[in-house]
Amino acid sequence: MKTSHIIIASAALFVVGVQLSAQTVPFERDGEPDPKYEVPEELNLNYALSFALDNNHAIRQARERIRERAGIVLEVRSLQIPNVTMGGSVSGNSTDISNSILAQRRDWGISVQATQALYAGGGIQASGRSASLAREAAELELRGVINEQLLAVRSMFYGVLLAKQLVTVQEENIKLLEEQLKDAQNRFEAGSISNFEVLRARVALANGQPDLITARNNYRLAIEEVRQVLGFSNVTGNNLAKLPVFVGSLKVDKHEDVDLRNALNSAHSNRPELQRLAKLEAAGEEQIVVSRSGALPQISAFGRYDWVRGGPSSGWNDKRDGWTAGLQAQWSVFDGRASQGKVAQAKSRLMQTKLAVEESVLAVDVEVRRSHSSLTEAWELVSASGKVVEQADEALRLAKVRYSAGTATQLDVLTSQVELTRARLNQLQAYYRYQVAVAALRKAMGEADPYINN
Repeated sequence: MKTSHIIIASAALFVVGVQLSAQTVPFERDGEPDPKYEVPEELNLNYALSFALDNNHAIRQARERIRERAGIVLEVRSLQIPNVTMGGSVSGNSTDISNSILAQRRDWGISVQATQALYAGGGIQASGRSASLAREAAELELRGVINEQLLAVRSMFYGVLLAKQLVTVQEENIKLLEEQLKDAQNRFEAGSISNFEVLRARVALANGQPDLITARNNYRLAIEEVRQVLGFSNVTGNNLAKLPVFVGSLKVDKHEDVDLRNALNSAHSNRPELQRLAKLEAAGEEQIVVSRSGALPQISAFGRYDWVRGGPSSGWNDKRDGWTAGLQAQWSVFDGRASQGKVAQAKSRLMQTKLAVEESVLAVDVEVRRSHSSLTEAWELVSASGKVVEQADEALRLAKVRYSAGTATQLDVLTSQVELTRARLNQLQAYYRYQVAVAALRKAMGEADPYINN
């Protein structure tokens, strides 16, 4: 009966092991969006960045790639530690096919074996180092993806603020044109101007409506772009048409002057993309060792303990048991040059990685220079647009005064109004370009978003 208990327990352990290996533990991600999540009443930049860190799909995919690489590290490192296997069998046969005089022949056996690799040409250790470097590369990739996606969040958020301000400018323009039309009608009724002036004011008001309609539509579309980059996918029920109030300002108070040389040095040192390729280059060198190990001896030690039925009787308790230990060696003396082919492939992949590093360094330099130039241009536009708005506002004031005094025409007032609207739009565009240029240069230099550092 003792042997039967061992067989039953072994079978139970085997079944449980299979079930555990087949199970997958669901990944519970911190900050998983609630399916009942509602659109907030107000949305500021910091909240948008925080939401994107947890819900942006590109960031979530990069995190999953780290989990995948961590699994590969575990798989590779399993070759460095003893592997234990257990097996068993039980059989019986009728007397018609048995050479035994017993009524029925029964056989059973259980074995437990542990195997430890002792030498594999350095391939196991190199595979472990390569897998660890690949995991570190995935972590650096996540940093790069976060920098890129938070830059996109900032750009899209600033785009919404810009679109919102453009709507305000167009609404103010329509309001001024309506006032101008009302004033023209009053003057026409008083007999001081002709009907042509009223008609021209109506045409100007009608021409201003399409710009307002377009600005409002651009505002709605800009919000959709923010929703996409944030990863907010719940648009059911009240969320279908609800829009949050975007809180923030595009106004620029001072210029952040950055030295180009320092920016380039920072990019070379901090860009996660370059650091990731450096890790992959080191992993490629380890893969060459792995490829060469295929042509070297493979030596392992093993130990096994067996329980088998061994006596002449048919009873289950008639058994023998004992241990076996030894060494196993295998050497592929000639494999048809397959190992040489693998080494050649590994060397080629390593060279491709090195070329990718050189290409990326050049691309980073160009990106930094372009971002630095864009920042300089944006600040110049901000400075110029501020003066133009002041001048255009003063020109409109003088035109209205002269028109009231009868020394200027209605066309002069309308022209001044158009120029003021254009100046305000240009100023808002300059503010937007400057804010995006600052964020783009920061990303090009490899610096994390200020929100992460706070």
